[in-house]
Amino acid sequence: MARTLRLTVPRETGKIRLDKFLCQNLETAGTESGNTLENAMGNALEDPGDEDLCCDESRDRADSAGISREGIKKLIARGLCLVNGTACTQAAQKLKMGDSVELELAGEDSGLVPEEGAVTVLHEDADVLVCAKEAGLTVHPCPSCPANTLIQRLLFHYPELGAMGGLRPGIVHRLDKETSGLLIVARNEKARLFLTRAFAERRVRKIYLAIVAGKAPESGSCTMSIGRDPVHKTRMACVPVSQGGREARTTFERLWVAGDESASLVRVHIHTGRTHQIRVHMAHLGHPLLGDATYAPSLIAGLAPRVMLHAFSLTVPHPAGDRELSLTLPPPKDFLDCLVRQAFATQTLVVTGNPGSGKSLVLRMMVRQGIPAISADELVKGYYQAGGEVAQWLCQRFGSDILDEAGSVDRTGLMAVFARSPDVRREVEELCHRLVLGDIRDFFASCQQERRELAVAEIPLYFECGWHKGRFVPAPLTLGVRAPLATRKTRLAATRNWSNEKIATIEHWQWDEEKKLSACDLVLDNTGNREKLEHRLEEEILPELERRRRERATRITTFFHGLWQDAGTDRDERHKA
Repeated sequence: MARTLRLTVPRETGKIRLDKFLCQNLETAGTESGNTLENAMGNALEDPGDEDLCCDESRDRADSAGISREGIKKLIARGLCLVNGTACTQAAQKLKMGDSVELELAGEDSGLVPEEGAVTVLHEDADVLVCAKEAGLTVHPCPSCPANTLIQRLLFHYPELGAMGGLRPGIVHRLDKETSGLLIVARNEKARLFLTRAFAERRVRKIYLAIVAGKAPESGSCTMSIGRDPVHKTRMACVPVSQGGREARTTFERLWVAGDESASLVRVHIHTGRTHQIRVHMAHLGHPLLGDATYAPSLIAGLAPRVMLHAFSLTVPHPAGDRELSLTLPPPKDFLDCLVRQAFATQTLVVTGNPGSGKSLVLRMMVRQGIPAISADELVKGYYQAGGEVAQWLCQRFGSDILDEAGSVDRTGLMAVFARSPDVRREVEELCHRLVLGDIRDFFASCQQERRELAVAEIPLYFECGWHKGRFVPAPLTLGVRAPLATRKTRLAATRNWSNEKIATIEHWQWDEEKKLSACDLVLDNTGNREKLEHRLEEEILPELERRRRERATRITTFFHGLWQDAGTDRDERHKA
């Protein structure tokens, strides 16, 4: 369909090249006679919602009809441009304030070919379509992606779009290839002009969901101006207005944060539409988007297969002028899967029990199953060895006589010191407990970073130390290993050469076995032989732990599904509710 663009150079514009003037303003100007840039759009340089437009696509663009700067030059060279009523074929001609410019768009052959492909349309009427753009699909052809685009699929199903001409018929805002979510498309020229004007006048409300690195603030904003990165020309950056930056404003609020504070889900409202606005602003605030290879460090970029950004909510005045269109679209599966992975917490398990119950044997069985494990007793042995923290402390306190020839703590001598001075025993215990607690916390944290399903720590005095009262976050499950006292005495005498007196002393330091087992989440009976113990572990305990992990994953997924409805409401409205 032939169109004639008529513009008047506004007063604030200095001398400017003809092709550049048209490229900047073709998108926002109307096509009716006498339209000036000031009257048609107000803010002529406002991006039409291109927050997530690819840098290679944004370079030298003109309008949503798909005419590039090179295309404009060709139209000028063909004599289709008038300046002050006279044909002009020089794209570099300088314009001055008050000059009138007419550009005939007739006869432009876009070469846009309809392509068969699935399109999810959420709303359709005579004027507009609202689509659910999938991640990985480019909105319109560009040099790096000349085919298999959303607009080509739409042309296949809605051939009337082609009447608007150009490579981008009906496209009034765009989403980056990797971004999923809502996209509105005009079905006719009148609707296109109306929506273009609505975007330029900021009468469109766009809400995004983004998964960002770290613990984002509960709410926040960024007003740094955005422009081309002065060093990396294919990127955008926060640059001063004096250096080419343009006004940009982003506000956000945190909807959820991972237990380890590794990631947050934020609800983002963009008040302007700069290229890559959310990605640039959130990275500037120290919370880059997961999967963003352009603006995030490689470690964060590798946490997701794409940029974790979803155009969640869109509210726009309808071209008919009688209502608003307001739609929300829950994020796709890959977005939810990423959230579930970040919400994942390693299932931590403490194995405990009284002396001789077989808890160390259970730990070794789990290690053979490939489960990462740590032992408090083995840690303490290390502290008592030459150069260990406890060995050094005791040597400073009692001299080198407390050490054996190898420089390790003389256990027999230490027990004698304990017998003479219970205060010393308490001091040594407190030191060991602090060291063990720190090392096991670090162990659990490393397993969480590695996203290990299950991590196990053997802690004989877990309850006696009071560590079940919030010393680990999240609190681990506890597995108590049961064996009657008579059985345990026999084992300790045979395997450790403990006397009845030593057994009674150490038993006295611990909770009564039944009290300890009743405080545990799970109990593993070890009254039989080793084969029976291993069978019970593999057939009862490990399946129960897996069942609990699955149950937790289901709860997490259900939580996020419920969060989408809440995310579609403004914060103030949620507080009123």
